[in-house]
Amino acid sequence: MKLTYYGHSCFSVNLKGKEILFDPFISGNELASDVDIASLKPDYILLSHGHSDHTADAEQIAKQSGATIVSNFEVVSWFGNKGLEKVHPMNHGGSWKFDFGTVKYVNAVHSSSMPDGSYGGNPGGFIISNDEITFYFAGDTALTLDMQLIPRFHKLDLAILPIGDNFTMNVDEAIVASDFIECNKVVGVHYDTFGYIKIDHEASIEKFANASKELFLPKIGESLDF
Repeated sequence: MKLTYYGHSCFSVNLKGKEILFDPFISGNELASDVDIASLKPDYILLSHGHSDHTADAEQIAKQSGATIVSNFEVVSWFGNKGLEKVHPMNHGGSWKFDFGTVKYVNAVHSSSMPDGSYGGNPGGFIISNDEITFYFAGDTALTLDMQLIPRFHKLDLAILPIGDNFTMNVDEAIVASDFIECNKVVGVHYDTFGYIKIDHEASIEKFANASKELFLPKIGESLDF
């Protein structure tokens, strides 16, 4: 699986010939100014929750690509009311088989509202699985004991976890989260974009290494193969 990082919590993966884009927040992120939004043509856009730093570019990218937006019922209804017809609603605990694999929508401890302030439902994360790879995108979340349920049903190859603190869990808590989900290979997201969430890259990678784990902090625009 190839993962390409576009800054903040936005990244894409290629699975079974399909491109899946997560939480597109690019145009409002000064660190991602070199990313050409017009070139992004995903087949699916998965949104963990409604905050603008996760949904800001979803409408434009969906319209230019014809992508299907997948999120909780309230988020996809909001986009549906804006004229986007290709949406797939989900809710916590539910799963659906798409042509690239199975998506399960799981709990996240955070908040959620849409860019216009309307109700965004409950935030969540996604577990994506097929016969090649299984990975977990936690979305914006605190450390939660619910994470311990994940390895009962899924053997993860990779986890994408927020590590920036202040709005989500921090690096030390992400290490505990990786214990809970039984996955030692982690891509960090939701850091550096704002002053509140700046991290020390070297110290963060070292903390994971000291816990016998790998933390990947790709540069914006960089792709990694897993």
